[in-house]
Amino acid sequence: MWSGDTLAQDVERGKAVYDSRCVICHGDQGDGKGLIGIVHRAQQNGMVVTIYPRDFTAGVYKFRSTPSGDLPTDDDLMRIVTEGISRSGMPSHTDISEADRQAVIAYIKTFSKRWAEEEPGTPLVIEAAPAAVGSGESSGRGKDVYATMQCSKCHGDTGKGDGPSSADLEDSWGDKILPFDFTSGPLKGGSTPEMVYRTFMTGLDGTPMPSYQDALPEEQARWDLVSYCLELMAGAPGDTDQ
Repeated sequence: MWSGDTLAQDVERGKAVYDSRCVICHGDQGDGKGLIGIVHRAQQNGMVVTIYPRDFTAGVYKFRSTPSGDLPTDDDLMRIVTEGISRSGMPSHTDISEADRQAVIAYIKTFSKRWAEEEPGTPLVIEAAPAAVGSGESSGRGKDVYATMQCSKCHGDTGKGDGPSSADLEDSWGDKILPFDFTSGPLKGGSTPEMVYRTFMTGLDGTPMPSYQDALPEEQARWDLVSYCLELMAGAPGDTDQ
């Protein structure tokens, strides 16, 4: 992570990068209303939804290492800008310098007043996954956790995203959103055990996916849920790197 006050020249440099790389999707106001107003359409279980570019003016980010409701760290933003988001319209930007990536992050922050009023959250500490994660025993317990936490309401009994609430879900902007189909392949936020755990603990801000940080306090239960979801993803077609 880098530190220090953001200099005007960094923001100016970031604007130049943004105008050449990002504005076409995210718009010149950062509101996600660029020339490409629709990133793509997704279809699942007979439902079709429109996927829009991120609206930076809200200061709400799905993929973070920080608690639900908190701003992401610069490292979180750098990871997304650098690696992109697989299975989405957000590409990797490893072809531009790290300095340019840092600058565009500084510029993106000018779109929301949250960055002037709040500090990023403190990243959650996530230890390496226990050796038992991925085992049949852990996954079996995780299936019970999945049921107890009522994950099936959205994700369905077999993780296909076809739960009874799936047709009614909306994001914070009022747009229809599909629950994740675990049988379709890796998560957008990453599919290592630690990355899946991070998603469960942070939640996906701006979506109906909540944080389980408080709702699931037992560490073993958390990792068992990870095991079960990894089992659902195992052997899914179209695996992609995160």
